[in-house]
Amino acid sequence: MTEPSDLAQFLKTAGYDNWSLNWLAGDASSRRYARLTGPRGATTILMDAGPDAQTQVPPFLRIGTHLMNIGLCAPKVLALEDLNRFLLLEDLGYDDLATWLLHRPEDESRLYSTAIDVLLAVLQHGPPKGLSALSPKVASVMIDPFFEWYLPQVPEAKRLEVRAALQTSFAALSGEPTCLALRDFHAQNLIWRPQMAGTDRIGILDFQDAFLAAPEYDLVSLLRDARRDVSPDVCAEMIRRFAAGSGKTVDQVTSACAALGVQRNLRILGIFARLDQRDGKVHYRTLMPRVIRHLRMDLSHPELGDLSRIMSPLLPDGAL
Repeated sequence: MTEPSDLAQFLKTAGYDNWSLNWLAGDASSRRYARLTGPRGATTILMDAGPDAQTQVPPFLRIGTHLMNIGLCAPKVLALEDLNRFLLLEDLGYDDLATWLLHRPEDESRLYSTAIDVLLAVLQHGPPKGLSALSPKVASVMIDPFFEWYLPQVPEAKRLEVRAALQTSFAALSGEPTCLALRDFHAQNLIWRPQMAGTDRIGILDFQDAFLAAPEYDLVSLLRDARRDVSPDVCAEMIRRFAAGSGKTVDQVTSACAALGVQRNLRILGIFARLDQRDGKVHYRTLMPRVIRHLRMDLSHPELGDLSRIMSPLLPDGAL
């Protein structure tokens, strides 16, 4: 395990040893972040990639480079430790979308419209090579944490029934996994930069787990946010904006979002339950009711009737 002295040596070698360090609030991953402030007020971000550095940092560098190459705003790497654990990154700003909207809720449409424009820019460019794909079979396997941690009492026969129904719905509605999906494209991972223009007003964080998915995957991440409620009017407006920009109908986008949303939120429920029960991060328990509301909404989509019938008795209160 890397000792604190290694961090001090890294900062000294990089020329930042006289900068003040302030650790930022953590989240679900093993990564840690701090803001460094220089004697003249300049700032940079330290990322401690933790024990998963060797698997997490290379894709972070590769996807970040791709995003910058297609004209989007990802943090530039200013310094990198030989062992890949410590990185110094460009500081994209202080306010993520959630923080900004906490004080200026009237800006919700403007901020989310810019985020949609970022997704459309991603869609308009081919994805980088070498990414795994969210096929219907993979999607059905990825909900395993739901059964392992949220509902471990569900018998194997019922689990297989849920997986089969999800796989069928996913294949019918989500479309081919051809688009780069950043996976954690939500308000707390998007930095609002009002002094900039166009899509450069959105700084993108936390994309090292990217894979290939249907174009609507990150749209679901954005609108079915586990951490904040997006107003129904803004959700509808953003779906129309995404549909117009991607050449699809609103019905096609809505159907894809429903199938993708069920898969994504079943997995999130399982991961939140694991963070609560295994890791002692009890605040994730408070986020679960919102995730369940998202599930209920998506399962009410008429094209998910079979999956809804199977899933309904497994959710709190039984009915949708």
